[in-house]
Amino acid sequence: MEKTQIKEFLKQIQLFKELNDSQLKVICEKIKVENFQANSMVFNENNIRQNLFVIYDGEVELFKRTPYGGEKRLSIFSKYDFLGEGALMDDSPHSTSARTTIDSVIFILSRDSFKQLMKEDNETAVAILSSIGRVISRRMSAANTRVINIAAQYQSGRTRNEHDLLGNREVPHEYYYGVQTLRALENFTISGVTLDFHPVLIEALAMVKKAAAKANYDLGLLSKPISGAIVQACDEIINGKLHSHFVVDMIQGGAGTSTNMNANEVIANRALEILGYEKGDYKYCHPNNHVNLSQSTNDAYPTAVKIALIYSKKKLVEVLQELIESFRKKAKEFSNIIKMGRTQLQDAVPMTLGQEFEAYAVMLNEEIKRLEQNAKLFLEVNMGATAIGTGINSHPEYSAKVVAHLREATGLDIVLAENLVEATQDTGAFIMFSSAVKRLAVKLSKISNDLRLLSSGPRTGINEINLPPMQPGSSIMPGKVNPVIPEVVTQIAFKVIGNDLVVTLAAEGGQLELNVFEPVIVQSLFESIEMLKNGMMTLKVRCIDGITANEDRCRKLVEGSIGIVTALNPALGYETCTKLAKEALDTNRGVYELVLEKKLLSKAELDDLLKPENMIRPR
Repeated sequence: MEKTQIKEFLKQIQLFKELNDSQLKVICEKIKVENFQANSMVFNENNIRQNLFVIYDGEVELFKRTPYGGEKRLSIFSKYDFLGEGALMDDSPHSTSARTTIDSVIFILSRDSFKQLMKEDNETAVAILSSIGRVISRRMSAANTRVINIAAQYQSGRTRNEHDLLGNREVPHEYYYGVQTLRALENFTISGVTLDFHPVLIEALAMVKKAAAKANYDLGLLSKPISGAIVQACDEIINGKLHSHFVVDMIQGGAGTSTNMNANEVIANRALEILGYEKGDYKYCHPNNHVNLSQSTNDAYPTAVKIALIYSKKKLVEVLQELIESFRKKAKEFSNIIKMGRTQLQDAVPMTLGQEFEAYAVMLNEEIKRLEQNAKLFLEVNMGATAIGTGINSHPEYSAKVVAHLREATGLDIVLAENLVEATQDTGAFIMFSSAVKRLAVKLSKISNDLRLLSSGPRTGINEINLPPMQPGSSIMPGKVNPVIPEVVTQIAFKVIGNDLVVTLAAEGGQLELNVFEPVIVQSLFESIEMLKNGMMTLKVRCIDGITANEDRCRKLVEGSIGIVTALNPALGYETCTKLAKEALDTNRGVYELVLEKKLLSKAELDDLLKPENMIRPR
């Protein structure tokens, strides 16, 4: 390969961009060109680093071996990317392995050659080392990000220059997001929970952008190639691709602008690739001018959130139905087990354990209607409102067309709000849905606390049921087993109740034509839904399905209870029954024997009144 060809190529490489022609010429003399067949190892984990590798043509995968012998792919590098730059600084071992996936041509600069360069041309060597330092800094930043976001991408070191109103920034080449997302990453390291934690929201954002692109094409505002590329990019995202590039924190300033721009930039850059251009070449497909055309964060973001919440509600209800079915199975299983019902934690009247569990099933089943009903409020959207509801920068026919395309994309009966100014600032739908989610959480907590009480003891408590043992319960008390699953569900409920208060305060705090606090509303709702889904499934599988009844204990408590005197009211009257109850309590004797002793009823009459089946339903 000609040295001139090598020199021109090196000008595109981040490490050598600051070098002049004469310096590049020196580097070319020290470069070795090698051909690698597909599936050839470029370097191996734990081997001493010896070379810098620059990919001229082909593709290299970076991977790391797991403790069990598997492989975890970190990234794919291609033309203009480079690896192993640390070899020019020291001889520490590689922490990863690299292998070609196709036939490849790679430029190699060895550490020995670089050492020679330092002696011959220290200025050039220092310039390269300075670039390497910046690259390593970016990679360390990416590594730190992966600690809290495992979906974060490995950075090759190659960058592209992007600009916004605040100036120019270098964006890692492999990222599909752009400069505005990069600034959001720097500004909002808040919760550690990023958009990719909630795929349904990412998919909903793509649906909104897809519908907008189609509407803009219908109106002649987007060309067919650009519209088609945007739609294809959105379809890929809807199908699960590129989710790891949605990286902004769920909690952010700017009323969701960072989320919207994250979507706009990822879609634009993928569309550019589809059109045959490089990422960042925005004159052919721009995040704002094309992907965000006829939109504002203030209509696109809440619309996507509403769609995502409807889909999330469906999954929440599915898990809830499974939990209800578990309670109903236990209700059937325990239908003939007589026990004592309690009010104010005091003995009341007999019932069956089956009735108790069926009540839990019915109690939870009521919440399906509440969730379904309140989620219908999300079908009303403000697409075409743009900034504050006036529709500035949108076509007069845009709203109707984008809503039609949105119905097609989502399969939902979405409608346009009657007043877009009102719809842009109003967060009432979020309040209503949050209240339904909270109501479900409150009931789950009540049931969980009941389960703890009913299983308490086992020797000194109620002990009517046994919860499946999940783990040892104490670091000091041998044999102790705690009701850990109901405990965790109650804690989830506390969090959901707190999130509902956050939603309420955020909704109340919005001023004038926009509520800027929607991000924390969104984060709170998605967190609540996710925790409830996980909590209910945990409760079902690790608790309810494994509950057993202590039938003898249940019956013994009924027979020894003063509460059965209530069953004698129709025959003996309230006053007589009160005296019997008091005497039984004072003397620690049973109601049964006192009735017979006083000859208030015959044994046959008493036995008939106190039959379990006669005490658990109207007579």
